[in-house]
Amino acid sequence: MSRNTPIVHKTRTQVVVEVLREKILSGDIAAGEPLRQSALAEELNVSRIPVREALLQLEAEGLVKFEAHKGATATELSVEQVKELFELRALIETDLLAKAIPNLQDEDLIQAEKVLEQLESAFKQEDAVGSWAELNTQFHTCLYKPANRPHTLEVVHGLNTNCDRYIRLQLLLAGGIPQAEQDHRDLLTLCRQRQTDKAVALLRQHILHAAEAIRTLVAEQVK
Repeated sequence: MSRNTPIVHKTRTQVVVEVLREKILSGDIAAGEPLRQSALAEELNVSRIPVREALLQLEAEGLVKFEAHKGATATELSVEQVKELFELRALIETDLLAKAIPNLQDEDLIQAEKVLEQLESAFKQEDAVGSWAELNTQFHTCLYKPANRPHTLEVVHGLNTNCDRYIRLQLLLAGGIPQAEQDHRDLLTLCRQRQTDKAVALLRQHILHAAEAIRTLVAEQVK
């Protein structure tokens, strides 16, 4: 470990959030499944307080829903939600990229390349599905951060969290990995060449093409 590497101390709530988020995104907790606080507390060997706090945070992320007389459940898959989330992403992320490209430095592109190599490696490992979303977000963040729009970037990260389980559906069930890999490589090349218009057009197509495949999958799942 580097002498400058910070030691991250996680609260019980943070740990519970990460465990439950992964279970929901991976499908271990199915959409619509009740999330009973006492059972979760026993399973995770914590009190009900961090479970309650974690469920509230996951509600803010759009992964959990609270209903009167029913309690918390994992949110249902929704064609309408896919349309809204991915259209928002296409609007916001393309604007971020257009603002970022003129400010991209060599170190930004080098870091993006490193993360992309890690993502491509993770795509080939069956036990690395849980890392796909984080690496994908890191790759895009490398390209967006030079826009110097931290609040917009935070919104994008929130949208990505809500999109994560849908993206996994597309990659796992719709054979989306080869196209994703090609799009990422082409996007990085266009950013290196400072071809802003082409990069923005590719990013919009990348997001909306995924959305179309996911909407078809979700429509089949909720029949």
